[in-house]
Amino acid sequence: MSAITRDEVAHLARLSRLALTDDELDHYATQLDAIIEAVAKVSEVAAEDVPPSSHALPLTNVFRADEVRQSLTPEQALSGAPAVQDDRFQVPRILGEEA
Repeated sequence: MSAITRDEVAHLARLSRLALTDDELDHYATQLDAIIEAVAKVSEVAAEDVPPSSHALPLTNVFRADEVRQSLTPEQALSGAPAVQDDRFQVPRILGEEA
C-alpha cells in the first residue's frame, strides 16, 4: 500500500501553489512514496542504544592555535593600495549608499 496518494500530492501542490499536470502528480506520488519507504527503512534500523550523530567519524579541529605574531604595520599594508583615506583602503562607493 502506498504511503502517499495522488490526491495527497495534489493537495500539497495546491498548498504550495504549484500547477501540476496529471502525469506530474502520478510521477511525484511515486517518487514521494519511494522516499517515505526509504525513511521508514532507516527508522527500522535505528536502535535506541545508538546515539544520534551528524557525522560517521568524529571531527577534530585542524586549525593551529591563535598566536600573536609580528605583522605588517598600517603603512606597510597600505603601501600598495591605489587609494588611502584615514589610514584605510579607499574604495568606490557602491549601490548609491550615502556616507
